[in-house]
Amino acid sequence: MVAVNNQLDYSSLRLGIIGGGPGGYEAAMVASSLGAQVTIVESHGVGGSAVLTDVVPSKTLIATADAMTAAADADALGIKFASAGGATGDTPGLDTSTPAPAMWADLAGVNQRLLALAKDQSADIQAALERKGVRVVRGRGRLRADHTIEATTGSGTERIEVDAVLLAVGASPRVLPAAQPDGERILTWKQVYNLDRLPEHLIVIGSGVTGAEFASAFVGLGSDVTLVSSRDRVLPGEDPDAAAVLEDVLQKRGLNLLPRTRANAVARTADGVVVTLADGSTVAGSHCLLAVGAVPNTEDLGLEEAGVATTEAGHVVVDGVSRTSAFNVYAAGDCTGVMPLASVAAMQGRIAVAHLLGDAVKPLRIKQVSSNIFTSPEIATVGVTEADVESGRYQADVFTLSLKSNARAKMMHVKDGFVKVFARQGSGTVIGGVVVGPRASELIYPLAIAVSQKLNVDDVASTFTVYPSLSGSIAEAARRLHVHQ
Repeated sequence: MVAVNNQLDYSSLRLGIIGGGPGGYEAAMVASSLGAQVTIVESHGVGGSAVLTDVVPSKTLIATADAMTAAADADALGIKFASAGGATGDTPGLDTSTPAPAMWADLAGVNQRLLALAKDQSADIQAALERKGVRVVRGRGRLRADHTIEATTGSGTERIEVDAVLLAVGASPRVLPAAQPDGERILTWKQVYNLDRLPEHLIVIGSGVTGAEFASAFVGLGSDVTLVSSRDRVLPGEDPDAAAVLEDVLQKRGLNLLPRTRANAVARTADGVVVTLADGSTVAGSHCLLAVGAVPNTEDLGLEEAGVATTEAGHVVVDGVSRTSAFNVYAAGDCTGVMPLASVAAMQGRIAVAHLLGDAVKPLRIKQVSSNIFTSPEIATVGVTEADVESGRYQADVFTLSLKSNARAKMMHVKDGFVKVFARQGSGTVIGGVVVGPRASELIYPLAIAVSQKLNVDDVASTFTVYPSLSGSIAEAARRLHVHQ
């Protein structure tokens, strides 16, 4: 950073980023475009766990499971599958003496594809960064007390002089003391892609977002799945109506749910695993997936020496513009514990750079964050929740419209799902929404716009939708919240 006409020239600022996930690489893109000199230190690969071991591979796996689920339901749409020697079903004039081939997931092929896709995505991001002039250092970064970065690489140690630092080091799977992953039978969500055969019986410990997504995926892929939940239902922190729909659908597909049950230990057997529960009983399976949360990657990062405050759990403490307690040190992503979403990490990174470089910036607003759970059906939310209304924190009128009445849903044989809209009492301003159904991750966008732009339910209701479409139910739900003047 240099002085021009006795003024600091922030456009030439040297920004060092530790961690190349969404928070890191998005910040690097913005900072470079604003003229800063940017260096990213990343130990595993650009994109971080979001691209290499979490979001990209898991959602690719889920896409395969969704395709299998759709194929399994194809008969309801009048689709029959013929085998090499005949056909199945009651189609007139066709030989049905030879049964149709069974459908199965080639998990080795599925995992090979998703890992290759993740690798390609990482390479694409790195190429884009390098085109912007960002320097990428492959190694482990550590913050020094003088606000420089020490990068340990394969060829030694490099000291990187910077004017500001962004910490975007992410988080790693939490494990249980008596359930140590081995990467073969006892797995974390980073290790599940090592499997070359579909688990016969997968025991998933944890019913939060990660546990629910993998349970839904492996049910769709054809595994027997037991879900161990310490709470009374799947997705205890989410909209209760949405969680009830998902739980009902998964159980109809064969999920074995063990609610109000805590797992104490997991051990390998000769041909599988056995999970010991808190009441002393056991559950045997072929594999076990631990989905019991995440731990921030902040240990031995030099934070205390640099004056960066952390919580008791190890998360970096940040404010609304991603500042830490240390001068010119910012943080973004899962290491902050704000919201474990790639979109939030990316936004935190962009906000940090904007604040650092004096660009226009607005603090992160959690109630404007839209999120999605990639189960089948998907669950998407934005803004105010049912719990917020029931607690009295917000006064809202709420309307829920089942997709059963939607013409497009009927055509697609969609039986499960709904749209829920929250409108502020008196004004009718849209302050929240829930969508449960196919591609809810796409359908939540109009509600997210309505929340962020403070639109009235009448604005949503009077906007043309395509007929027939699932989005038509969003307009209809908003219409039902119209207040006659």
